[in-house]
Amino acid sequence: MTFGEQPAYLRVAGDLRKKIVDGRLPPHTRLPSQARIREEYGVSDTVALEARKVLMAEGLVEGRSGSGTYVRERPVPRRVARSGFRPERGATPFRQEQADGDVRGTWESSSEQTDAGGPVAERLEVEPGSRVMRTRYVFREAGEAMMLSTSWEPLALTGRTPVMLPEEGPLGGMGVVERMRAIDVIVDNVTEEVGARPGLAEELALLGGVPGHVVLVIQRTYYASGRPVETADVVIPADRYRVAYHLPVR
Repeated sequence: MTFGEQPAYLRVAGDLRKKIVDGRLPPHTRLPSQARIREEYGVSDTVALEARKVLMAEGLVEGRSGSGTYVRERPVPRRVARSGFRPERGATPFRQEQADGDVRGTWESSSEQTDAGGPVAERLEVEPGSRVMRTRYVFREAGEAMMLSTSWEPLALTGRTPVMLPEEGPLGGMGVVERMRAIDVIVDNVTEEVGARPGLAEELALLGGVPGHVVLVIQRTYYASGRPVETADVVIPADRYRVAYHLPVR
């Protein structure tokens, strides 16, 4: 293979991808069999199999047990808006977006006390093993799971206070900024880092994806005078949603 020349399996995958994108292989059409790909492109079984794996990893096709591999319906990506906290709303980013739109979302949550593992402890700037409140969320639109979130708050800060449980008590569900203000902790900064990775099996089971699907991960941390007071991982299926930021110019 010369410099710049694609491996055979990527060349085959690229041609099949083009047929899917331009509609020659429409949704729910059966992908050519491995034998057909081998004959049509003059490649080995191994190359044909690897090409199919590429399309599956990209979420363009899906395997159906005992039936074959079919072109997936391509969802139209929807926006997940991220913007600066608006004090008048006193709510989480998800609730703020829902209040602005026509769709009314729902969510489920569960909280439990646990020990901070190394990465979480580093993000919260506490010792590994420090006690934290972990809260897991599943956010839905029209009944469809569209976003997952796991947050951690140091119990050294919130323990034995009215805001110890994020979704319960007098300020349950009010968002980090408002809840922290209730215990005289003034949040003045938030950071978000966006990355992508293959979804974990348990994430894809909740989000309706298949193995190999990519998810966007927003790693968010709230600060008060330089001290981290909450950190979270927000997980969004990359094939169905786009993260849109609205940032004021100061």
